Amino acid sequence: MNETYETVASFAQTWGLVYFVVLFAGVLAYALWPKNAKRFDEAAQIPLRED
Repeated sequence: MNETYETVASFAQTWGLVYFVVLFAGVLAYALWPKNAKRFDEAAQIPLRED
């Protein structure tokens, strides 16, 4: 198996992009999931609290 730099770089670029797109979609889905809204609303109010 005679791998060249171009072959390995092309594989890494293609599947790296796919990996990060899937990861981004997962994080976005988690952040926008209705069940998590209360948790994020409470976290957003933390800097405004006077303790």
